[in-house]
Amino acid sequence: MADLSTAASILLVILGAIVVQVIARESVASLVRRVVLRNKYTSKVEEKKREDTLLHVFRPLNRIVIWVIAVIVALSLLGVNLAALITGAGAAGLVFGIIAQSAFKDYIAGVYLILENQYRVGDVVMLAGTTSGMVEDITIRVTKLRDLDGNLHYVRNGDAGVITNMTTEYSNVNLNIGIGYGDDIDLVEKLINEVGLAMAKEANWQEVITEPIQFLRVDDFAESSVTIKVLGKVQPIHQWEVAGEFRRRIKKVFDKNGIDIPVPQVVIHQAKK
Repeated sequence: MADLSTAASILLVILGAIVVQVIARESVASLVRRVVLRNKYTSKVEEKKREDTLLHVFRPLNRIVIWVIAVIVALSLLGVNLAALITGAGAAGLVFGIIAQSAFKDYIAGVYLILENQYRVGDVVMLAGTTSGMVEDITIRVTKLRDLDGNLHYVRNGDAGVITNMTTEYSNVNLNIGIGYGDDIDLVEKLINEVGLAMAKEANWQEVITEPIQFLRVDDFAESSVTIKVLGKVQPIHQWEVAGEFRRRIKKVFDKNGIDIPVPQVVIHQAKK
């Protein structure tokens, strides 16, 4: 009868843990939402990224805490000597701690990157100066990045090194365009500005372009071309699609107006015999 009572108690503990987990899931979501709303973000997209990131981190932690407590309660109901178990775990933990120092480094780095809002789920980032992609998931220990080839990179937070976030608050379209030395720079400036302004006024693009792409300066005299710098400001993560469409349009306009986009050339002189 005692065994049946213990089994029933353990079952109640498990059911209670499930109920608490469901309630806590909604509570965590509500709390995260309140925390996010207290901060002033530049757009709803920024708010959503921050909210998704915090939920990705705190929901798993919430589950871990609930089930650890449930397991402890269940063990106490089974008559397990928790004091002896904790003492043994402490000794084993000391050995494990020495072995797992790098893991603790990852956890600490993960806490800092989340608290400081260095990047969020949905951001495009470069970590350690080499690995780049869109952030699919963040945990206290690792960040998952998906690159354009579809590869999923697991980067330990302690190894992130220099973090470059390409989609925070706003992004720039920063292009270098080469023209021929014989081309009229004033005409080139006029055409670039016209294309940039026209694109920014279109319904398909006006929501993502915050400052039209415009002629900035003559940036360099290269071996076979004059390099023109153009610059515009867009909503985060839209810089690549806007830049691609601008390149397509400026190529058509340059062709129509006889502006060359030079390719590297080599002049060969044949020695006289």
